[in-house]
Amino acid sequence: MSKPLPAIVRTHFTALRVLLVLTVILGIVYPLLVTGISQVAFSDKANGSIVTSDGKEIGSSLLGQNYNLPKKNPDDPKEEAQPDPKWFQPRPSAAGTGYDPSSSGASNLGPNSDDLLKAVNDRRAAVAEFDGVDPASVPADALTASGSGLDPHISVAYAKEQVNRVAKERNLPAETVKKLVEKCAEGRSLGFLGQDGVNVVLLNKALSESK
Repeated sequence: MSKPLPAIVRTHFTALRVLLVLTVILGIVYPLLVTGISQVAFSDKANGSIVTSDGKEIGSSLLGQNYNLPKKNPDDPKEEAQPDPKWFQPRPSAAGTGYDPSSSGASNLGPNSDDLLKAVNDRRAAVAEFDGVDPASVPADALTASGSGLDPHISVAYAKEQVNRVAKERNLPAETVKKLVEKCAEGRSLGFLGQDGVNVVLLNKALSESK
């Protein structure tokens, strides 16, 4: 008759079996199940909400991006990127050099910060000149970055402020561009959170596809 294993050995074997079972269930079966369900039920969102135009991937509806003119000297780190007037512009971004997903974050400057006040005033003057409007009419979201630095939305007011400039640069009737803004406007989250907004990525996609 074989001698039974010591209690400590049996305990370790039991723990090892539990570890293997849970590894298979939680490390293989569960992820595959969740991935399968998401691909079937929410394929677009599960794959990053990719936005395409003319068969090409142009971004994600979840992430904002810059719409700048090409740099004259791409290798010069001191050269500042200039916004392209043919596109609707997003709000400022404190994520890296702007809308960098690997550097998501805010400026962390408080309302009493002199640096923030200067940045807001500089942006107000720049946006007013760029869009050809009165500095007093520039919306707040055109002057401050979002908490993540990646928010693709701007206010309807800021989108409409840019209509005349975009229409002029593209030789389009201002009313046509304004209707694109109104078509792309999104209501409040859950019907009561936040304010109405416009996804700049989707708006510029609609703009590029407009005839």
